[in-house]
Amino acid sequence: MSWTDERVELLKKMWGEGQSASQIAKELGGVTRNAVIGKVHRLGLSNRSSGAAPASTKAEAKEKPAATPRPEAKPKPAPRPEPVRAAPEPAPAQQPAEAKPIPARKQIIPAGQPLPPQPSANEISPEALAKVNEVEKKAKKLSLMELTERTCKWPVGDPATEDFWFCGLPVQQGKPYCEAHVGVAFQPMSSRRDRRR
Repeated sequence: MSWTDERVELLKKMWGEGQSASQIAKELGGVTRNAVIGKVHRLGLSNRSSGAAPASTKAEAKEKPAATPRPEAKPKPAPRPEPVRAAPEPAPAQQPAEAKPIPARKQIIPAGQPLPPQPSANEISPEALAKVNEVEKKAKKLSLMELTERTCKWPVGDPATEDFWFCGLPVQQGKPYCEAHVGVAFQPMSSRRDRRR
């Protein structure tokens, strides 16, 4: 369908008469309501400034009563000032409570930066740490791509640096780490509870 001069003139006439886009589309034939609305906007006719208004709008205008003027608002009285009361003095035996320090906000660390050392609820025993240090001297120092299901996947160092590696020693049966790292990673519940006390 193309917008011929006759069809455009009919559209302008019907739009000016207050016909809806659906009615115009039906009268023109071969065009949708949305196409009529689009053409009306492109022609700059959307205000319906010329022609008669739809009958429903005229009826609504007749039914509406004339607006009644609002009564003038009375000025509000100024608020009364609050009476000033003296603060009670603390009893001589009482000491003023010391203000607790406000905890510092958590520091935001950019990605790739090592985290500061964190206090651990489950501290590792010195024996286990000594064993881990000995094992890490013998470690194979594998990269991520060299790991298999039989190699210890315990990470060592900062992943953002070149000195990062994985242990690589043979794993303990059913675990992802070697014997020394299993001793650090999987601690019995009772020993963890004992250390907290």
